[in-house]
Amino acid sequence: MAFEGLAEKLQKAFKVLRGKGKVSEKDVEQAMREVRMALLEADVNYKVVKDFVARVKERAVGAEVMASLTPGQQVIKIVHEEMTNLMGGAASKITTASRPPTTIMLVGLQGSGKTTTCGKLARLLKKQGRRPLLVACDVYRPAAVKQLEILGEQVEVPVYSMREGNDPVAIARAAKAHAESQGFDTVVIDTAGRLHIDDELMKELELMKSACRPHEILLVVDAMTGQDAVNAAEAFDKRLGIDGVVLTKLDGDTRGGAAISVKAVTGKPIKFVGLGEKLDSLEPFHPDRLASRILGMGDVLTLIEKAQASVDAQKAAELERKLRKSEYTLEDFLEQLQQMKAMGPINQLMDMLPGMGKFAGRPGMDISEKDIKRTEAIVLSMTREERRRPEIINGSRRKRIAAGSGTSVQEVNRLLRQYEQSQKMFRQLAQVKQLAKGGKKGGFGLPFFK
Repeated sequence: MAFEGLAEKLQKAFKVLRGKGKVSEKDVEQAMREVRMALLEADVNYKVVKDFVARVKERAVGAEVMASLTPGQQVIKIVHEEMTNLMGGAASKITTASRPPTTIMLVGLQGSGKTTTCGKLARLLKKQGRRPLLVACDVYRPAAVKQLEILGEQVEVPVYSMREGNDPVAIARAAKAHAESQGFDTVVIDTAGRLHIDDELMKELELMKSACRPHEILLVVDAMTGQDAVNAAEAFDKRLGIDGVVLTKLDGDTRGGAAISVKAVTGKPIKFVGLGEKLDSLEPFHPDRLASRILGMGDVLTLIEKAQASVDAQKAAELERKLRKSEYTLEDFLEQLQQMKAMGPINQLMDMLPGMGKFAGRPGMDISEKDIKRTEAIVLSMTREERRRPEIINGSRRKRIAAGSGTSVQEVNRLLRQYEQSQKMFRQLAQVKQLAKGGKKGGFGLPFFK
């Protein structure tokens, strides 16, 4: 779970305040001492922590808290607001050229995930209705051009490269002219990186910047490197003038120092975050949503967006009808499991439900492709009657199903328990969609696992 360590410590620090009818200055002081330690342990920049704690304390001991009916909750609200502001306030979008094509140049050190991010960004732009062109300007790393071409095929976006010549400045200039002549509205340029920041790298990037005049220069950094990522952002911005940051591997960053520090230290916003290896795992960065997740408030808006993108509305309506009439079968269960998998890892989805993030890292709270295939094998080994009426599956039937699916009786039992749990939890998860629609009918079904 992203930010697991920080989230756990901050939620523990505020646990005492939540239930208090009155909060004293001493209570605030104690809570902020724990917050300070939690942020420092998360590798957040020292000056950023110092300023953050000072701002929260100043507001928390003021009239807005003392006069509140729920002062503990008010303090947490202040922390949420200040953390949101610290990470940039509102989501920062890509600058679009008034006259296409919009040119986006991705820069960064080797190993930060630039080339993969290019593919992910192209996919995201295409999904938004744009017509992007990928440009292979990393002519030094072996197979970098081939890697981008493979990614281009996967996301169905063309890649511009030059087999003859190895001048990245010339390639970038020619690619932009090609984009203009062929009607591409966005150009995404993959550049070379180094293992460290050096003058040679910066000079080349400066020449490319002059040649293609990008509307956006995005620095790609590995979130798991903590303050090293922030230092890299400072160095690149000083020489190149970056417009924003893409944080990769945020799903594996249990500390969170880079995400919290980078905007405050560099003044440059985080524009996108990478939350996995798949090509659909690049998302726009929303400071307020991340602050909510860190403080255990969930991220219902992102969950709804994922559901709307992944769940077939017609099938969801049919499933809701089945549930109302108690017609939910194991076939429906399998279909919902496949749809949930399409939304992303279940531990990330749990992290978006208020109060459920603490369960995300527990055993059994993730679903792999292997799990889905096993479930599919078990369900398909049942007769049609058994799938529609699971209550008839007795001991001998379970042995037959296990043998037919190449699994054990214990695995068949586990699946049947999960099916029962999904029936109980379905309506609660469906309410998330109803809340977004202002209480209107029409939800989506997702199985829930313990």
